[in-house]
Amino acid sequence: MNLSRLSAFLTLTAALCLARSTFADEPTLPGIGTAMQELVAKNEIAGAITMVVAKDKVLHLESTGLADVAAKKPMTPDTLFWIASMTKPITGTAVLMLQDEGKLNVTDPVAKYLPEFANLKTPSGKPANLTIAQCLTHTSGLGEAGGLAAKEAKTLADLVPLWLAAPMKYEPGAKWEYTQSGINAAARIVEAVSGMTFDQFLQQQLFDPLGMKDTTFYPTESQRARLVTAYAKDKDTGALEPVPPREGFGTRDHPPQGNGGLFSTAPDYARFCQMLLAGGTLADRRYLSADAMKFLTTPQTGDLPTGFFQNGHGTNYGWGMGSCILRTPHEGVAAMLSPGTFGHGGAWGTQAWCDPVRGVAYVLMVQRANFPNSDASEVRRAFQQAAADALGK
Repeated sequence: MNLSRLSAFLTLTAALCLARSTFADEPTLPGIGTAMQELVAKNEIAGAITMVVAKDKVLHLESTGLADVAAKKPMTPDTLFWIASMTKPITGTAVLMLQDEGKLNVTDPVAKYLPEFANLKTPSGKPANLTIAQCLTHTSGLGEAGGLAAKEAKTLADLVPLWLAAPMKYEPGAKWEYTQSGINAAARIVEAVSGMTFDQFLQQQLFDPLGMKDTTFYPTESQRARLVTAYAKDKDTGALEPVPPREGFGTRDHPPQGNGGLFSTAPDYARFCQMLLAGGTLADRRYLSADAMKFLTTPQTGDLPTGFFQNGHGTNYGWGMGSCILRTPHEGVAAMLSPGTFGHGGAWGTQAWCDPVRGVAYVLMVQRANFPNSDASEVRRAFQQAAADALGK
């Protein structure tokens, strides 16, 4: 190894050591850090924040690797991530909070709150009569917004005519198909019912009370200074290459999209998970009733195959209000989880899953753009397995 490469290697090694030692006073479970370091060494990820929480305490919080490789910036617990579709359970929670207040019911037709939906027709020409629940469980058949008009939308209301102009894909309730427009329609209903923009509602009713100080659709300048760099793995060289932020998220000239607009940190999202593990309460404040928790955490999709493992494990999953539910564990990323585990992943590899049988939640923050299936990534499996093994001991 020549001197320049040796120097670069030593500098990187020092940065990695710093990333793991800076927060050494945090509780850690054995084996997780080693598993993450191995994946960093294999160029699967540049770095990770891993957390395991019970409803009333943090069991594990560890930083591994780098938030920015070129700058040799270490991962830290307050590193900010685009959590993408991990926004969806929060959107479901917002709708259910309004249901608890008697302001809506998830069985209501969408047209009751968004009158523009009254004339929507299914592929067979029948009135669609979409329900809020169908929107939140990806069984609506609603078309997606696309093109220049979608890119130029400033508010969720701007997106409504675009969804309605797109042909419906199937008869509502006939099957499960991941549908971004349905989740955003639910977020728009929150606005119509509450009289607040979706970001304002979440800030006042959920983020501030839960102490989620770094969870936002619109990061401030100081928060952006803590934003992780996203990477994609080059299929030919195996190297991690930086990729630009996903267009359409993070700035106030774009809508607060309930399907995937949020940025957050591991400790922030873990607070949300702790509230769910505790049955809808945290620090003596109730956010969701027992009935609302059932809508979020038990399948509302009947016998339909659902989720991102349709090549053999579609029937292992069901869908609640914005949340994926594991009916039956299977090999791989679900082998160490209990039946009834619920949660969601994000497009760039972030994951959060609550296991109510074990009474723990696993929160993984990484930022890689091109996992073949981020829900099935080796990073998620290795983290959850190491955590489950440590808890078992």
